[in-house]
Amino acid sequence: MALAAKLQLRQSQSLVMTPQLMQSIRLLQFTHAELEHFIDEEIERNPLLERAEPQDDAASDQAQKPEAEPQAAPDGDWFENETAWSAEAISEKLDASLENLFPDDPGTSERLGPDLTAQWKSASGSGGGSSSEGLDAGDMAASAITLRDHVGEQIALAFTDPVGRLIAGELTDGLDETGYVRADLAEIAARLGIDSVAVGKVLAVCQTFEPAGLFARDLAECLSLQLAVRDRLDPAMKALVANLELLARRDFQTLKRLCGVDEEDLLDMLAEIRALDPRPGMAFSGGASDAIVADVEVRAANDGSWTVELNAETLPRVLVDHIYFAQVSPHAKNQAEKDFLAECLQNANWLTRSLDQRAKTILKVASEIVRQQDAFLVHGVRHLKPLNLRTVADAIGMHESTVSRVTANKYMLTPRGVFELRYFFTASIAASGGGDAHSSEAVRDRIRQMIDEEKPVDVLSDDAIVDMLRESGVDIARRTVAKYREGMNIPSSVQRRREKRALASAGR
Repeated sequence: MALAAKLQLRQSQSLVMTPQLMQSIRLLQFTHAELEHFIDEEIERNPLLERAEPQDDAASDQAQKPEAEPQAAPDGDWFENETAWSAEAISEKLDASLENLFPDDPGTSERLGPDLTAQWKSASGSGGGSSSEGLDAGDMAASAITLRDHVGEQIALAFTDPVGRLIAGELTDGLDETGYVRADLAEIAARLGIDSVAVGKVLAVCQTFEPAGLFARDLAECLSLQLAVRDRLDPAMKALVANLELLARRDFQTLKRLCGVDEEDLLDMLAEIRALDPRPGMAFSGGASDAIVADVEVRAANDGSWTVELNAETLPRVLVDHIYFAQVSPHAKNQAEKDFLAECLQNANWLTRSLDQRAKTILKVASEIVRQQDAFLVHGVRHLKPLNLRTVADAIGMHESTVSRVTANKYMLTPRGVFELRYFFTASIAASGGGDAHSSEAVRDRIRQMIDEEKPVDVLSDDAIVDMLRESGVDIARRTVAKYREGMNIPSSVQRRREKRALASAGR
């Protein structure tokens, strides 16, 4: 059989991941904060993108202007159509005088003189108004003292020699946010070329800083430092701190034997331990936590159904400035400038369409979740249905990965509180009588309620919980109950029994 070269024509379909398509996929899984940051970067890069300001805000600002100070309307159409702007129009129409930009300014240096002007500026900050009116909560939070600053002030007072301050600075660099020293002392000594004993002496001085417990190397040492300040580090308390693992297991009998105390003294010692701060450095964390902003709002409708709407605060308002493109495109000097403007217009149009598609997809997924979990919204967590991504994806005609991206880090505001969209997707636990399956979250809630209602003389074991659940129609294994219990930070039945007996003895 002879070999010969020939041409063949084939047709095939393939998905090409263009940069625009990858961008649309990324937009789906962005949180509200990440999306705002991404849009800010795009507006910086693309001159044809701008944020759309709410019209009602502009109307309210105009309504608040006093009638006694009328202002002449700018000439031309620039004021009527704020999107038709250019660099020349801004330079010609706007007055750069500080008296117009800051109407609270009492006057310029020519009218007040240099001395009064300096006094006014120092009293009012960088703008007009009194210093009390110019205060901002964000500025006050940003100026809060940090752990490093707090320790640095004490180092300056505790050490006079530069070597001690250098070692203390190295130890401060090894502090974590809880106030513990995570650095290796031998490594610090080798890096500085000094003896390890000198590092230990400096560490001992640093451990006397306020608040007590700073520069500890573990939890036991942190508690010991705080007890030493209170003059409560006696031999019995030392034995208790040295056996914290027994305290975690609530092995009170062994603790009484090791500490050489009776039950009443042990309860007093435990109360002292609870009053200590295991993370003294967290008071200076200074980190601002981001508030959860719901992406979807669910409200009860008059007809008994549910109204699902997107939160307007999380919807970015982005516009494509076609007027500016029409103004500058005829003045492009070469092909590179024309290509740049065309690319900017294409990217801007694609971004606005992607944002619109993102909003529609989130609304579609959230509406299907509400439809599936109607019983939860009406009756509570006990009626949460088992649900997976594939069920929602098949119902709305989307791919499972798309639903996964949409539900990541998105929140829904319901009459029962704010929940992450992933909260509604739970595993299925079979029913013992062959009925409808149960949601794992609903089973967790049942286990939690059973343990909360148990009596000190009748503490439920995991096997007892399994039997009670099976009687109520939940077919569950003992290891699953143990896993759910540990996931809710609930101790075992042995530990709970010891703790309840100790509390009962303390009550007598």
